[in-house]
Amino acid sequence: MVITYSRNVFLPLTRSCRNRCYYCGFRKENDGLMDFDSIISLLRRAKNATEALLTFGELPEFSERVRRDLKAFGFSSFSDYVRSVCEIAIKEGFLPHTNPGVVDTDFLKKVKDVNASMGLMLEQAVELECHKESPGKKPEERIKFIKKAGKLGIPFTTGILIGIGEKFEDRIYSLEVIADIHDNYGHIQEVIIQNFSPKKGTKMENFKPPSTSEMLETVKVARKIIQKDVAIQVPPNLVKNIETFVKAGANDLGGISDVTPDFINPEHPWPKVEEIYEKLRGYELKERLPIYPKFVVEGWYSEKIAPLIEAYSDEEGYKC
Repeated sequence: MVITYSRNVFLPLTRSCRNRCYYCGFRKENDGLMDFDSIISLLRRAKNATEALLTFGELPEFSERVRRDLKAFGFSSFSDYVRSVCEIAIKEGFLPHTNPGVVDTDFLKKVKDVNASMGLMLEQAVELECHKESPGKKPEERIKFIKKAGKLGIPFTTGILIGIGEKFEDRIYSLEVIADIHDNYGHIQEVIIQNFSPKKGTKMENFKPPSTSEMLETVKVARKIIQKDVAIQVPPNLVKNIETFVKAGANDLGGISDVTPDFINPEHPWPKVEEIYEKLRGYELKERLPIYPKFVVEGWYSEKIAPLIEAYSDEEGYKC
C-alpha cells in the first residue's frame, strides 16, 4: 500500500478574513499583507520543499489595512497580488497550491495557470452554530465553489472538519456530497478528514475535540464513500498513532514543512518525515507534488508550471 505526503512551505499571506468562525485561531483583525521580501526569504529557507501553500483569510479586501497594503504594493486587487506571489514562488522553484476561500470565477481564472492545485474545505454540508458569523461558510456557497473549480479543470483538495457541532449523519452526508461532485467533475484529488482542535481565546476554546474512535470511524466511512482514485488524508500533526489511521483507510499525510508551522493549528508541530517513516515501516511511503500523480500523468497543468512538474515528477507522477 502506497502512503503519500508532500513537503511544503506555508505562506500565510494575511489573516484578515470576513468570516468569524467560533473555532478559528488563525484570523486576526485588520491584519496586513506579507511583503515580497518576506515571502522570498521564507521560500529560500525551504530547500527540501516543492509546494508553496498559500493560505489567507476569505475576501480580505474588506480590511482597510489590506486595501492600504495593496495600494502600497502597486496592486488594484487582491487577486493580482496572489497571482504575483504565485509567480514569485514558481520563479523560486515551487509549485503553488492556493486555498482562496470562496471567491468568484474571475479570481479562479486569474490564478489557475499559476497553481498546480487548489483547495477549499467543505467542512460540513449543513448549517452549524459555529458558522453563524461566517457568510463564506454557507454550505451552498462552498459546494458551488468546489463545482466551479471542477468546471475549470482544477485539481482540487477538499475535506470535512470533525467535531464542530455536527452529527455523525452530517459527516456521512458531507462525504456523499463530495463524492457526488467528483462523479460529475473528476477533479477531487484528496479528501481531508481533519479533527477540530480547541484554540484559546475563541468561542469554542472549551469545546471537547473529537475522540480517536470518532475520527477512525469517520475515516473508515470516508474510505467507503469516497471513490478509490481520491486519497483520504489525515494530518499527521493532529492525530496520534498514524498507523491506526492508515489501517482505517487513510493513504495520504498532507503537506509537511521543515521551516514553517501549521499556522492553522500552531499548537501541533509537524512530525519529522523520518519519524513518519519509522512509524509506518512496512508501508511504501512516496513523496508527491501538490498536484496528485494521477493528474500529473493526465496533464492537468498549465504550460506555466510544466517545466517544474516535469523536472520534479517521475513517470508515475510521484516526486522523483
